[in-house]
Amino acid sequence: MFNKLNYSGSVKEQYELLAKQLNALLEGEKDVIANLSNASSLLNQFLDEINWVGFYLMKEGELVLGPFQGLPACVRIPVGKGVCGTAVMKKETIVVEDVHAFPGHIACDAASNSEIVIPLIKNEIVIGVLDIDSPIKNRFSEDDRIGLEKYVEVLIQHI
Repeated sequence: MFNKLNYSGSVKEQYELLAKQLNALLEGEKDVIANLSNASSLLNQFLDEINWVGFYLMKEGELVLGPFQGLPACVRIPVGKGVCGTAVMKKETIVVEDVHAFPGHIACDAASNSEIVIPLIKNEIVIGVLDIDSPIKNRFSEDDRIGLEKYVEVLIQHI
């Protein structure tokens, strides 16, 4: 049974606890969809001031919507398009302070103002992305980037 925790301490300490919680939650489960579903749900309850969190998975050369929390979303995103497609193309995390200033931003939710996208890389191949949107401009800090990249490292071990 899962119990919601009250996270305390520094942002770094909170993300360390979150990564441990994710590892325990996914331990022994091999189903990708189940693990991505629980990973998005865990982030949704952990992060404040977000309006969408979820995954896009690489299928036949493009990103296809996977498990998420939030409003219905764009189903397919070409590599190199929008923040998600750019993160895949560059194989690196992208933090966007103001999505309206990002060339080619794909607006799935009009309420989104900032975004962070972390590529899921397994055996040097991008298999998808973690995408998180916020209605707050400049929502995602360097601490968030580092913490979420560690979260993805734990997740990759379970998919």
